[in-house]
Amino acid sequence: MTLSDERLAQIAHRFSELEARLASGTLEGEDFVAASRDYAELEPVARAAASVSAARREIADLEAMLSDPEMKAMAEEELFELRATLPEAEHALAVAMLPRDVADSSSAMLEIRAGTGGDEAALFAGDLYRMYERYAAEQGWKMEPISASASDVGGFKEVVANVTGAGVFAKLKFESGVHRVQRVPVTESGGRIHTSAATVAVLPEPTEVDVQIEDKDLKIDIYRSSGAGGQHVNTTDSAIRITHLPSGLVVTCQDERSQHKNKAKAMQVLRARLYEKMREEAHGEEAEARKAMVGSGDRSERIRTYNFPQGRVTDHRIGLTLHKLPEIIEGSALGEVIDALIAEDEAKRLAALDG
Repeated sequence: MTLSDERLAQIAHRFSELEARLASGTLEGEDFVAASRDYAELEPVARAAASVSAARREIADLEAMLSDPEMKAMAEEELFELRATLPEAEHALAVAMLPRDVADSSSAMLEIRAGTGGDEAALFAGDLYRMYERYAAEQGWKMEPISASASDVGGFKEVVANVTGAGVFAKLKFESGVHRVQRVPVTESGGRIHTSAATVAVLPEPTEVDVQIEDKDLKIDIYRSSGAGGQHVNTTDSAIRITHLPSGLVVTCQDERSQHKNKAKAMQVLRARLYEKMREEAHGEEAEARKAMVGSGDRSERIRTYNFPQGRVTDHRIGLTLHKLPEIIEGSALGEVIDALIAEDEAKRLAALDG
């Protein structure tokens, strides 16, 4: 997708207009919020367009210098370098102009559940949670547990956390699906390799404007919390179960001793799940298109295998294998997998536009 110089000029003009409006100090309330959002969305496009325009102008100037015998050698050398880098700049612009998921800039709700494999699956769910926790810290995000059901042997039967920061959903959305682990469990005396699994779901965090929930649509049950081994058991009825009657979605939270805090956290999870349900219904065709790219993120779909004996991690959607299992499970190299998934998604969407 190569843009004309006229189109590049239009982008630059639109961006300078937005800059001027925001700098004028005349915008207030919703107008200011809308202009700020437009500016944030257009800024990466405008910067990429400016790079392309600058490169094209420089090429034109150098081509004009070829007729000057004294300048020809220098001009040819610089032209060779510029003509090699221009396609990269144009590709970066094309990627910046791809339609964005409106939720990409959102924070996200991360849900991890132990799947097949019993105790070993729960331990693996704990490993995944810590992997995302370290990756989030590396990105400068904040990860806060919302609710957790611990396993007797360690790890989690289920854990839900809120990940807040810039562009969380854009980077984590392809993590949804079944993660499989192959390793010798610590409880295995015979040294046999076991295969276990955990499911990951990443839901964009909505605002209250995105999802409005009416009290009449909720059934709220209050009960006494229960904890493993007698630990953290509340003596008051503070655990909350919220049923959203129109959708049938049920959310429970019993981590806090305060009924009010448990209700607030449960509502946070419910709002995220309702938002995801609305998005799926509204973007059925988009969801199918994404499935053709790097997988649907469906929780029933095996997306990645962590093979400990071989020290490798394989993402089955893009055929990527990295022999960096310790670094990935520690979170430091997870970005390599995520970046590869994002690059594949962008490449497929660009190809679809060109086609």
